[in-house]
Amino acid sequence: MVEELVAAGVTLASAGVVYAIAAARVVKQYERGVVFRLGKLRPDVRGPGFTMIVPGVDKLRKVNMQIVTMPVPAQEGITRDNVTVRVDAVVYFKVTAPAEAIVRVEDYRFAVSQMAQTSLRSIIGKSELDDLLADREKLNQGLELMIDSPAVEWGVTIDRVEIKDVSLPETMKRSMARQAEADRERRARVINADAELQASKKLAEAAKEMSEQPAALQLRLLQTVVAVAAEKNSTLVLPFPVELLRFLEKAQQGVAVPPPPPVAQPVQEQLPAPQPRLDPDPEGSNSGQD
Repeated sequence: MVEELVAAGVTLASAGVVYAIAAARVVKQYERGVVFRLGKLRPDVRGPGFTMIVPGVDKLRKVNMQIVTMPVPAQEGITRDNVTVRVDAVVYFKVTAPAEAIVRVEDYRFAVSQMAQTSLRSIIGKSELDDLLADREKLNQGLELMIDSPAVEWGVTIDRVEIKDVSLPETMKRSMARQAEADRERRARVINADAELQASKKLAEAAKEMSEQPAALQLRLLQTVVAVAAEKNSTLVLPFPVELLRFLEKAQQGVAVPPPPPVAQPVQEQLPAPQPRLDPDPEGSNSGQD
């Protein structure tokens, strides 16, 4: 009798251990447990840690609450300005309501993936090529709203959507390269013209200053000669500036010319006035005497 009791106790203990093992569940920190009892959803969601269920009656499904990174396959479409592009993206989402994610949709990962692909094709058709290339932040926000609207009902929240790459046809790439080259050449010409304008203004100011002091032009010429003479492999041609001739001409005109010495006039000797001659009288007497 005692042996039978001992055997029954051992059997019950073994059954209890087996039951405990079958009923024991461990939910990880980043998971939540959704319990179905006889196919009906239990209102309480099991948190992380050790939990027990009724074997054969309850069924526990674990839902990952971490942020999921899902790449969106590349979608090919035509933009609003009739350019064929191929765009791929990545979606970051997480489950916020584990019960709804299990009950409302069969596979929330597949549903989010299909919704992301559809929204991406819609964004391509509504946008222009320049927006896809330059204004991606705005497109990312629009794409996030398009995916998040139906995903909220599934207990899923879209954390972020990013457009990764935009592939263009080779002909379009060449056209854009030519356009960029032409734009850079235009900007280079504008910069050169602006530099010439500034240089002309500075040269005009320098010419105005040098015109007041003609010797400054000669000094500037000598400085240029010194700079050119530093190159040993160059031939120096020294021009003779016209301004220097003008400077010498003005300097010569400024010197006072002394007056010429007076020319000596010939001196005429003054002869004495001739005396009247007295003719002698034929009688031998002076006609002037009585």
